[in-house]
Amino acid sequence: MRIGIVNDQALAVDVLKKVVSAAGHEIAWIAHNGEKAIEKCCTDVPDLVLMDLVMPVLDGAGATQGIMQKCPCPILVVTASIESNSTKVFEAMGAGALDVVTTPRQENGGIEGGDELLSKISVIGKLQGNKKTSPAPKLIPKVRMVPPLLAIGSSTGGPSALATLLGALPEDFPAAIAIAQHVDGHFSENLAQWLDGQTGIKVELARSGMAMQPGKALIAPGDRHMRMGPGGMVELTSGPGENLYVPSVDVLFDSLCCAGFPSNSAAVLLTGMGADGARGMCDLRNSGWMTVAQDKESSVVWGMPGAAVKMGAAREVCSIEDMAGLLVRHFKKRFRS
Repeated sequence: MRIGIVNDQALAVDVLKKVVSAAGHEIAWIAHNGEKAIEKCCTDVPDLVLMDLVMPVLDGAGATQGIMQKCPCPILVVTASIESNSTKVFEAMGAGALDVVTTPRQENGGIEGGDELLSKISVIGKLQGNKKTSPAPKLIPKVRMVPPLLAIGSSTGGPSALATLLGALPEDFPAAIAIAQHVDGHFSENLAQWLDGQTGIKVELARSGMAMQPGKALIAPGDRHMRMGPGGMVELTSGPGENLYVPSVDVLFDSLCCAGFPSNSAAVLLTGMGADGARGMCDLRNSGWMTVAQDKESSVVWGMPGAAVKMGAAREVCSIEDMAGLLVRHFKKRFRS
């Protein structure tokens, strides 16, 4: 892969160059602030940009937004501290960054954190190759009655889209909510807490054995697949297995048809690169579920929802701003009937 590096710290740039080059990747260019990154990227679009967050002139979140608007390409946020820069991380991911990882560092004559960075780069490389996920095994238990479910899958630009959607839902929303967002496992708790502050609906990190409750959202941990088992109970399994994405939207969607959720349930695919969730959504539509895809205009990347539309999996296509109203009307109508 040809990789652009954006970082204002000479030592960090040197370490990133060593890690990337040692793995056989090519350095496309180096920029020391966000403004220069946009200029260089639009002149020479690389396969991937490693984007720092805290920089002079223009920070990483602003640079990500500029690149995605002018010359879109995959962006991986690489920051010295994910925890202390969490706000900027969410801003960058909302603007279109794919993932986040801690900056590798020189330590005791070696480099710490290089393997994690290369692992992220490898996954993004596979995404660009449009590698399809394999169907996950379906659960076939007979289950008790459970509340209707709103299942949501999202990736690139997902945090911002999720905040918009959940923030517009009423506190008395009648369905339980399950979310599979492609995010690093170390950052899952922060994402759940951040989303919880954006909406009147309670948002928590999912744990095995939790029961789905109306008006409450559970988000899959970033290092585990989330399925719905008998009675709509949460089941977390180790990843990635045969799936490229962890958590996988297809794994979640595949488990829903046989988990006992009412036919007035709904599945949504929001902005994201790749096609994760499209196949699973198609099965849900064929099972009578309401299925909705975010439109191209409001998506940061129209990969996942676009794949669902092309496959005929989405009954409805709408903007992120209109989606909450559509879902509220759907569930109210079904409850009245």
